Amino acid sequence: MNASVHLLRKTVAATVHLQADIPEDHPSAAILGAERMGTGVFLGTPPAIVTAHYVLIGSRGVQVTTIDGTTASGTIAAIDYASGLGVVTLDDPPDRSLEVRPIEEVTPGQECFVVASVGDGRQVRTGTVASIAPFDAFWEYMLDRAILASPENPGLGGGPIADASGRVIGIAALSLTEVGKFTFGVPASLALPLLEALRVQGRHAPARRAWLGITCYSLKNHVVVAGVIPDSPAAKAGLRSGDLIVAIDGEEVSERRDLFDRLWRRASGDPARLRVFRNNETFEVEVATGTIEDFFA
Repeated sequence: MNASVHLLRKTVAATVHLQADIPEDHPSAAILGAERMGTGVFLGTPPAIVTAHYVLIGSRGVQVTTIDGTTASGTIAAIDYASGLGVVTLDDPPDRSLEVRPIEEVTPGQECFVVASVGDGRQVRTGTVASIAPFDAFWEYMLDRAILASPENPGLGGGPIADASGRVIGIAALSLTEVGKFTFGVPASLALPLLEALRVQGRHAPARRAWLGITCYSLKNHVVVAGVIPDSPAAKAGLRSGDLIVAIDGEEVSERRDLFDRLWRRASGDPARLRVFRNNETFEVEVATGTIEDFFA
């Protein structure tokens, strides 16, 4: 990739290192750890730091360090579980925002590069956009469009995936190693409604959709429960690892995308009737759904 030195310097200067402080007894600590670090990037006007949301979940505060070593205490302004993005604001942010390129303009084959914090500096990897496609994860998360980029994320998650002009197309969230070493990116344009809500209303009001509290995978036209989060709605209803979910409210499900889509048709708090297969027996389980926002508040 023939990115100029000026372009790289501008992009790197807009990134920050994040250090979050999570109580040991917070529900997320057992899953994500109590000491979390990540990368962030300044986007929007006024500039705000956008990162992967898992860096911030449960945090009592976050320390922000810019590329020149300046540190400041940041305020967690938004954690959006639907997009997988989080926003941190500073009282006196530097004027370093990068431009966001809409995901609709991004096509496979275009050059891109990933910038990530490695603690005391930054690393950059270059490559191409491998695909723009729907994505669903083993936790209750799904996007209609997601970025799969060929450059491996060289450091901490949450940094920018930028095009050859330095416009941010995605936020590097996960490293995928099933086939090669790719970086999964959340479209950066999904951050724009969050930033606009913060600018206009001073807060972000997420859509509160139904949540079970499971991890799962698709196997031979079935949805298999891989794990159940302790004290979650699924745990309270008696779901177990290894259960097969074959239907929700009488509608059969063969893939986890089906399960997520049908689950999210209901409001949070509405019961979900799951048909479960366990130990050669099929039975109904009613789950009083909750919200992930309340659980990890």
